Amino acid sequence: MADVALTLVMSNDVAQHVEDLLISRPDIVRGFTATPAEGHGSVVELIEASELVAGHAPRTTLCTVGKEAAMREILALIKNEFPRATIFYWLVPVIEWGRL
Repeated sequence: MADVALTLVMSNDVAQHVEDLLISRPDIVRGFTATPAEGHGSVVELIEASELVAGHAPRTTLCTVGKEAAMREILALIKNEFPRATIFYWLVPVIEWGRL
């Protein structure tokens, strides 16, 4: 089965819970990278006054790479644990990955 990159984008208040879930499953998530991001566009709900003024909302992006089956298992776990959270995701094929 091919390797894929899974990217998740979510509000900061959800991110810590998702990070904890991923850390609790080293059998399917060997590691991930979390970075701050800014959500822009019509699908981003701006709630706080500071978000309305700035025109974007703070977000966290989580990225990990692994076998497609494992990444789909992660998605199923997140969907089960956080059914009402708005989390955007995408899977893309990885040609090569490693460590230098």
